[in-house]
Amino acid sequence: MSSIRNSRTRFLTTAAGVALAALSVTAFSAGTGVADTGAPKAVSAKASASAATVTCEGSVTKTTAKPLSRPLNHLLLTVTNTGSKTCFLYGYPAVQFGEAQSVPPVIKESKPQAVVTLEPGESGYASVSLSAADGSGKNGYTAKSLNVYFQGRSGFESGGKGAKPALPAKGVYVDDSLQVTYWQQSMDDAIIW
Repeated sequence: MSSIRNSRTRFLTTAAGVALAALSVTAFSAGTGVADTGAPKAVSAKASASAATVTCEGSVTKTTAKPLSRPLNHLLLTVTNTGSKTCFLYGYPAVQFGEAQSVPPVIKESKPQAVVTLEPGESGYASVSLSAADGSGKNGYTAKSLNVYFQGRSGFESGGKGAKPALPAKGVYVDDSLQVTYWQQSMDDAIIW
């Protein structure tokens, strides 16, 4: 993960330097009166990182989990951007109820047309279908804890720190029909699945 971050930082630093060099050459040759004062100074890694895309994750968001009465056996995840920059909710939440060893599948049909973008103070949503409404699910149990992990831009890497939203004291019942939606911009889009 850190090698990817270091590669991105080097790439952004190099790209910024090339862009500055091109601008200074263009301005001088265009007769704008700007003098070439030498090669551009390298942009610091911190400056490059601050301009980079911010992924919504546990350290810049607050996540809540609320059981819904409709649709039956559903939980609504709400992620609110508490940071000072716009962040992006990529893919879908990787949820872990209790000591589960695997991540439930995503409802493929719930994929939005665009990445969910959260300005500071805005929220994004996903719903979790906890158990089969008709009782056909197997291996059911009551979960009393929940971890929510965020995806990075490619969907194959972790998006940073996870979240641990509280569940009701009595817990929630889950079975092997458990599935999640992709992150949605509106609550209505999240709960239709």
